[in-house]
Amino acid sequence: MHDRGAEWRWVQRYAEQFAACDLGKGEYAVLLYEAASSPRIVETARLALEMMGAAVAEIRMPTPPNPGPLPIRSTGASQAIAGHRSVIDALKTADFVVDCTAEGLLHAPELGEILSGTARVLMISAEHAENTERWPHDPSLAERVDRGVKLLQDASQMRITSEHGTDLSVDLTDAFRAGSCGWCTEPGTIAHWPGGLVLAFPAAKRVNGTVVLAPGDINLTFSEYIREAITLTVVDDYVTEIAGAGHDAELMRSYLAAFDEPDAYAVSHVGWGMNAAARWESLAMWDKSAINGTELRAFAGNVVFSTGANEVAGRFCRGHFDLPMRNCTVAIDGEIVVDRGQLRSDLA
Repeated sequence: MHDRGAEWRWVQRYAEQFAACDLGKGEYAVLLYEAASSPRIVETARLALEMMGAAVAEIRMPTPPNPGPLPIRSTGASQAIAGHRSVIDALKTADFVVDCTAEGLLHAPELGEILSGTARVLMISAEHAENTERWPHDPSLAERVDRGVKLLQDASQMRITSEHGTDLSVDLTDAFRAGSCGWCTEPGTIAHWPGGLVLAFPAAKRVNGTVVLAPGDINLTFSEYIREAITLTVVDDYVTEIAGAGHDAELMRSYLAAFDEPDAYAVSHVGWGMNAAARWESLAMWDKSAINGTELRAFAGNVVFSTGANEVAGRFCRGHFDLPMRNCTVAIDGEIVVDRGQLRSDLA
């Protein structure tokens, strides 16, 4: 891993992404970060904002202590703001917020109030800045993500199958459907970069079936590829059995049990990736400290199955897994949109 500071090519790439968010000269921009944030990401974002002529203010928050029992990783639910009224007010009245917190504001408890004001928020995933060189701005991604979200909005059921034995049914009644292309232009919106992901957060008791995690699938909480197959049985949203004789299954059982949170076993969200520039192989190239996993959620044709917090179903917890899977088939009301890991042509 390269530990150097910000480089000009990264600053340029950040500036391109900020331009896609319609950042204009003189706009009020707030750079939000915390003690645990990557200094490289913060510095690159600062230089890009200043280069574009934004009126930049910085907010650095302390990183709160972790009460345990285990490290928390890749949740999208930063605890850094900690309900601080002055910080929330500053963010909600900004024009543009660049979120460089370690976990990101996507599921942070303060997000709703922040988005109730004038701000649009770009969450920069805590990936090494060098990765952004491989994620060129693709204007067509927004249109394709919107098309995927519309498919979910018009559907009543999602079914996910694979040759390894996955057969999962998701009733989309009352589900929250969303997508992110990696940029945002309107007040009250948030995007994560890299983008290219379409998701449904099901309502309570809407998910049933079997999920088989095959070798080469990914456990993003651990930042590791699955080595030995794991079979999850899902009944009315909850994983009732984690079957598998190997190391991976034992780690999963032990991790979830450690939090003593029943809702950690429940489904959070289900969806698929659409970003052709995001790569499955990238996890192998970096130390764990240099990745957050957003790229692995977004690579084209993967299916993301996630357990843990789901606001739509009224469930909140700390323990979670994000589990991108390859070579799955996704059918929306019987219409195939992902065929054995390949996006349908109008989505690719």
